[in-house]
Amino acid sequence: MTATPDSDLHARRLLLVLVVLAVLLAGWLVKPFWVALFLAAVLTAALRRWMEWLSGRLRGRRSLAAGLLTVGVLVALVVPVAALGTVLVSEAIDGIQWIRSALQSEGVWGLVSRLPGPVEALAHRAVAALGDPQRQLQQLAGQGGQAAAAVGGVLAATGTFVLQAAMMLIALFFFLVDGQRLVAWVDGRVPLRAGQFLSLVEEFRRTSLSVLVATAATAGIQTSAALAGYLIARAPNPVFLSVLTLVVALIPAVGATAMVLAIAVLQLATGHTVSGIFLAIWGGVVVSLVDNVARPYLLKGGMELHGGVVFFALIGGLAVFGGIGLILGPLVATFLVTVLNMYRREFGKPSVADAPAGAPPGAG
Repeated sequence: MTATPDSDLHARRLLLVLVVLAVLLAGWLVKPFWVALFLAAVLTAALRRWMEWLSGRLRGRRSLAAGLLTVGVLVALVVPVAALGTVLVSEAIDGIQWIRSALQSEGVWGLVSRLPGPVEALAHRAVAALGDPQRQLQQLAGQGGQAAAAVGGVLAATGTFVLQAAMMLIALFFFLVDGQRLVAWVDGRVPLRAGQFLSLVEEFRRTSLSVLVATAATAGIQTSAALAGYLIARAPNPVFLSVLTLVVALIPAVGATAMVLAIAVLQLATGHTVSGIFLAIWGGVVVSLVDNVARPYLLKGGMELHGGVVFFALIGGLAVFGGIGLILGPLVATFLVTVLNMYRREFGKPSVADAPAGAPPGAG
């Protein structure tokens, strides 16, 4: 029985609905781990050349090469971040407990009296503006359940980080081993012309590599600026603090500025008022300015986009997606430009830049 045009149209529509449904279900399945999979894809794109070089050295043993690179990522990236996070969580819990015990034993004014001179005067005025410090203390003491819930939330977030890190490392291994075959398989099945999907993947690789290089370079520049501030302010153990600053600067959601400001607060709390004020100004102005200027400039060279577009892509990605947006924002901008260029080549008119030399306007 010969199919009619109407039956072919209905079959195409049904098949399109099934494809959309399958994509939505697949997206639903990977939703809990999309950040881990995305970071694994970014690292795979950045490590592709190293993977091919190492695989050649190991006589084509791709699994062994992928395993070595995955272990390298674990040692160089995941372990330092996890260790730093553990220390910060432990210190935060100890700090909360110390503040609660100090408030209950000495009261608000006893805690204020521990501060350095200029800060103590400001704290006195701030506490006096509250009206009744004792009542505020009682309210704080009655919020023990909320504090416990907050600590429980921190512990849950730590468990989530461990799970996401494990998923990222597993996905990174499989992407390194079979990434090329996966890309070729998808390229043969997406409804695009031959090579268009490969072009998108290549732009993704270039942008991912640019983002990682810009992040590492920006972290190095920020750490150098922070080290200069530590030396000028005569902070204790400036080399050790610089190493911590470098690790923190590699975390997109935190940055080196937060580390410098934390050291400034520590200096103020220990009575080094001039040093603390200087570090606060240095971190808020110099170190922060380095991040806002160096990162867009470094990304601009690798992405071939206008500096203003890169800057707003970074800010918009950070506002929408959080820390991961510093990677997603530039990728979204590059994806938009790449798709528009594909559309222009397929359906649009050639631009003036594409016209032959000496041709009249509109020719191409």
